[in-house]
Amino acid sequence: MKDYLVKALGYDGQVRAYAVSTTETVGEAQRRHHTWPTASAALGRSMTAGVMMGAMLKGEDKITIKVEGGGPIGVILVDGNAKGEVRGYVTNPQTHFDLNEHGKLDVRRAVGTEGTLTVVKDIGLRDNFSGQVPIVSGELGEDFTYYLVTSEQVPSSVGVGVLVNPDNSILAAGGFIIQLLPGTEDETITAIEERLGKIAPISKMIQQGLTPEQILEQVLGEGNVKILETMPVQFKCQCSRERIANALISLGKQEIRDIIETEGQAEAQCHFCNETYDFSKDELEELESSAK
Repeated sequence: MKDYLVKALGYDGQVRAYAVSTTETVGEAQRRHHTWPTASAALGRSMTAGVMMGAMLKGEDKITIKVEGGGPIGVILVDGNAKGEVRGYVTNPQTHFDLNEHGKLDVRRAVGTEGTLTVVKDIGLRDNFSGQVPIVSGELGEDFTYYLVTSEQVPSSVGVGVLVNPDNSILAAGGFIIQLLPGTEDETITAIEERLGKIAPISKMIQQGLTPEQILEQVLGEGNVKILETMPVQFKCQCSRERIANALISLGKQEIRDIIETEGQAEAQCHFCNETYDFSKDELEELESSAK
């Protein structure tokens, strides 16, 4: 099944909801970065949240998420947009620990709990919107919940999950975000809180093969979900040979000349997708002629 996201309303428009399947998307990140299971779970959870938060935007708007929890995984960086495209990487992709006391991948230990979650939105204005909150859990679902409640002032619940196969490939990944809109009735809030306390963990729902629509029905209850839109989701990087060439040109003639004389060639690698771009001496001299 191809990855996709659904946008929905619940309880006659009192609740805004998103759910997504990201198995192939997270799998692509795992293959590109050769992440080990705990790192895959941390990166996958962050990318899953990122693609849902990107879906809250419009047009050409973009979002960047930075998780700096002080743990051995280092920084997690995720880019998303309003089109269902997402990319991400971790500083130390070969991070893995034994399962935690609940028998799950120990994401908290990898991420750490001494640091911040930062979200930057580029919505086409001169200044970007930026919000930052302390890491409160390290499990990431709770951290994104805390961000939405604290920084964006929207009562929310975020569930994100990743399951990893014995060969390190991604078995399943996905998540949901539930947000209460202004004027939500107390009875609705109580009903949702009760359901959130009883439903299976998101990873279990994913393991059972539930679609995004079915995940929302589990969270909100059958008959309480109105699907507004579905959108394909994919890992997509914006890097290209042309962009790397322009970045080299921006270094200036002297810097390019130094590279030619010391290295004789240049190799640039994109952090987000691990693609490598090689430039020969002749190509560098051509870029040098275009530089200032």
